[in-house]
Parts: sequence; C-alpha cells; structure tokens
Amino acid sequence: MTSRVVTIGFDDTLASVREIFAQASFHHLLVVEEGKLQGVVSDRDLLRAISPFIDSVVESERDLGTLKKRVHQIMSRKPITLRPESSLSEAVALFLANKISCIPIVDAEFRPVGIVSWRDVLRYLVPMDESAPGAEEASA
Repeated sequence: MTSRVVTIGFDDTLASVREIFAQASFHHLLVVEEGKLQGVVSDRDLLRAISPFIDSVVESERDLGTLKKRVHQIMSRKPITLRPESSLSEAVALFLANKISCIPIVDAEFRPVGIVSWRDVLRYLVPMDESAPGAEEASA
C-alpha cells in the first residue's frame, strides 16, 4: 500500500487533474468530499475526457473547453475498497475479479488512508534487484 495519496474534490477542474498528473508520478487521484472517499479518477479517465488536440497547433477553444469539465463528470463512483488490515490475496482477488487498476484503502469512517495498485502488488511479489537488466528504467 502507498500511504501517500493525493485527493481532489468533486468540483475541481480537469485542468487541475491534468496538472497534478503532469507534476507527480501518480496514476490515480482519490475524490473526497467532507473527508470521505467518493470516487477515483485515473490518468486514463482524464485522457478519455479531454481533447487530444490540446497543446497542438490545431488546438481550438472547444478543445480547451474540455479542461473546464469537473471531476464529478468523469470519476468512477462507488470505488471498490479494502481496509488497512486486508491481505494481499484479497487485493489480488479484487484485481482479478474487477476491471480496476487501483484499490483505495479506507478506514472505518471511509476516509482514505492509502492506495494499492496492481503495480504495487507486482513490486511486492517481484522486488527489482538494482543490478538486474531494466532496473534503472523501472525506477525512473
């Protein structure tokens, strides 16, 4: 589990989401309202929601308008979650049974305390040896 999570609100714009993804190595943001988890936005959700012409020579006002959409318009609602005391096998079972790429970890009040991705599971199961081929690329 990664205990460093970034949260956003329902009414944050996709421009804000795009900026967070560009500056950090996160692939998922947790949508929180009044401290409680409400949904998840992935980098793939963002890519599907904004115009592919942004930052290109053919960019138009309409393209830029897609950045004004709000998080609640693209987020995945009712995310599948686990508790901090859940096992790795429970996480793997959820990944296999559902088309998800992350599982928010929540406390008893449904406040996010962490997140686990399928990449986290793979890193745990197959630790990268620093001298192994490709280790430099994987750590970048």
